[in-house]
Parts: sequence; C-alpha cells; structure tokens
Amino acid sequence: MTGSKSLFDFPIHLGLGAKAVSEPEFTGPEWYDGYMERHAGDLDEGRIVAMYRFEEPWTSWEVHPAGDEVVCCIQGQMTLHQELPNGDKRSYQLGPGDYAINPPGVWHTADADGPVVALFITAGKGTENRPR
Repeated sequence: MTGSKSLFDFPIHLGLGAKAVSEPEFTGPEWYDGYMERHAGDLDEGRIVAMYRFEEPWTSWEVHPAGDEVVCCIQGQMTLHQELPNGDKRSYQLGPGDYAINPPGVWHTADADGPVVALFITAGKGTENRPR
C-alpha cells in the first residue's frame, strides 16, 4: 500500500490492467507534458482523476481531444461552459452531486462566485489550454 495523498494536489492515473498510479503534484497546464511522457504506453485508455477547489471564474479554456471528461461538482455551485467544434455553446449549472460530460474536442471553462470543489475524470492525452 502506498501512503495517503491528497487528490487535490496529486492526481491519479487510471491505466491499462486496472492500474492506479499516484502522479506528481499538479503544477498547472505544463504538468500535462510530463504526464504524457510518463504514460505514453496507455494514454489512449488512461484517465486522470483529480479534485480542484476554486472560487472564481477560470482564466483559461481547455480541451481534451482523446476522450470524454466527467466533471462532477462535489461542493458549491458552478457553471460549466462548453464550446462545440461547430461553434455552438452550452452551459450547465452544477451543484453537489451533479455532473456533466465534456465530449472529445469540446473546449470548456467554468465559472463560480463562491467556493467550489469538483472532481474531474479526464482523458488527458493531447490536452490543450488557451486564454479565456
């Protein structure tokens, strides 16, 4: 058994063979480069599991081209915004226990005007970010 770690700081990689691997501390968008190197052999099916706290709108958009991302609000209220490849936009109001799915290739960002805790299950291969 490995020691306990905080899912807020140390994401988990779920990989081939039902493996769960504790990842290095998340440092921001640049973290994905190292993630893709560490798990190059199973990125097509691998998933990142992480939790985040935030209190205000995100400052960037992100996209995960290799697969779906599940966004589950654990605490607080958030609005998840999606920009579809055809330019259409959708928004979802999420409260505790509510979730939405970001399909592959859909840019997304979030708003909050108070404390939020959210769980993310992400296909991390090819993740990109852009300013909001």
